Amino acid sequence: MAGNMDAIMLIGDSLTQGGWEPGGFAQRLAYRYARKMDVLNRGLSGYNTEWALEVFKQTFPRNDGGGGGQKVKLLIIWFGANDAVLPPKVQHSPLPKFKENMHTLISLLRSPSSAYHSPHTRLLLITPPPFSSLQRGSILASRTPPEPLDRDQAVTRAYAQAVRELGEEQAIPVVDMYTLLWEGAGGKEEGLDKWMQDGLHVNAAAYEVLYDHIVSTVKTHYPELHPDNLPFVFAPWDEMIRTTDVKGTLQSRYKNV
Repeated sequence: MAGNMDAIMLIGDSLTQGGWEPGGFAQRLAYRYARKMDVLNRGLSGYNTEWALEVFKQTFPRNDGGGGGQKVKLLIIWFGANDAVLPPKVQHSPLPKFKENMHTLISLLRSPSSAYHSPHTRLLLITPPPFSSLQRGSILASRTPPEPLDRDQAVTRAYAQAVRELGEEQAIPVVDMYTLLWEGAGGKEEGLDKWMQDGLHVNAAAYEVLYDHIVSTVKTHYPELHPDNLPFVFAPWDEMIRTTDVKGTLQSRYKNV
């Protein structure tokens, strides 16, 4: 893409991919940042951090490409829900491996020797949300043949804690969706239904919470990227002056740009 529009890039699993659903956080961000920054959604259903590293390398702009092009000014990383699935599910990443993969993803951006080094890119992490064992368990039990519950709340909580610790260690702001939704459910599994579609994927109400906290976190930590502080990339219509050249061709130019 041409370099006149910077971008926010989202990378994650189905929770990120679902951000394009009606009321999803990606959809809300795209509307809020319209004509200011593009929102690029690289959420891939079923992916864990191991597979995501390869996706990142194929989708994030390399710094050896000759310059120019679209710049990613904010990278939002949301992983852990699939990594925390219980073995023998293939998406499972042991907690130490999950931490290592997250470190690698961040170092690809921050290391000067990396082909993806991007000092102008700001980072924001999101913890995996809690899951509803009641909803998820019911769905799995209804399958043919029935399947056992594939997640454990304490395990998911540990992966969320790992993201919080990584954010503190690397000085990266974190939106703690685990705590936000768990406390919003009154700290009870029964209350999680208000945030969930199926016990694993969140609904529009949860995405609204996420969107609100992303915007407020950007305002606090990266105020220069807050939508209220960004000008339109192309001038508003009432700043355009239209003239006709000698050949009768309609020309446009901007003033105060």
